[in-house]
Amino acid sequence: MDLTHLIAFNIALLAAIASPGPAFLVAVKTTLTSGRSAGIAVGLGLGLMAALWTAAALFGLEVVFVAFPWAYTAVKTIGALYLMWIAYGMWRSARAPLNADVKPARHAFRQGILINLMNPKSVLFAAAVLVVIFPPNMTLGENLLVIANHLVVEWIVYTAIAIGMSTEAVSRRYLRGKVWLDRVAAAVLGALGLRLLLDR
Repeated sequence: MDLTHLIAFNIALLAAIASPGPAFLVAVKTTLTSGRSAGIAVGLGLGLMAALWTAAALFGLEVVFVAFPWAYTAVKTIGALYLMWIAYGMWRSARAPLNADVKPARHAFRQGILINLMNPKSVLFAAAVLVVIFPPNMTLGENLLVIANHLVVEWIVYTAIAIGMSTEAVSRRYLRGKVWLDRVAAAVLGALGLRLLLDR
């Protein structure tokens, strides 16, 4: 493994983070409704679980999902229902005052972990990316470096998102369109959950 492999992995990782998936939407929504600390905390949880999925992929967990499809289906179903529950909560509270949704950082951190824990596609995605980018038979040290790199990149990106989204100008714009923004985010999350539930 060399630096070019890590650079290619980081480009793929940044593209995945920036895509409008549940992790990105929850990170943005948490920052806007609960503040910078909660936004950073949810990002730390998201990043930790994403890095753990990469570790699982590096050490062969996708083989378990292939060997035992029921385990993959069970985790996927629970994850889909969890996303749909979050979407329902977002839709229902769209008209609530901003301070009604403030949550402590520890709760946000736990939510970040759960969002990525309940998405077993993460380990399959990570496995596919890792196989394409990295050479086979990497050492334990190289595997640990990839995991640590993933963790640091996720934490930096989500912290930057929390800091940027918590500025006064962004918050003011969000407040003006809160109802519609929350409902669009809820619809997207609900659709992602439904797609995950129905996807074979």
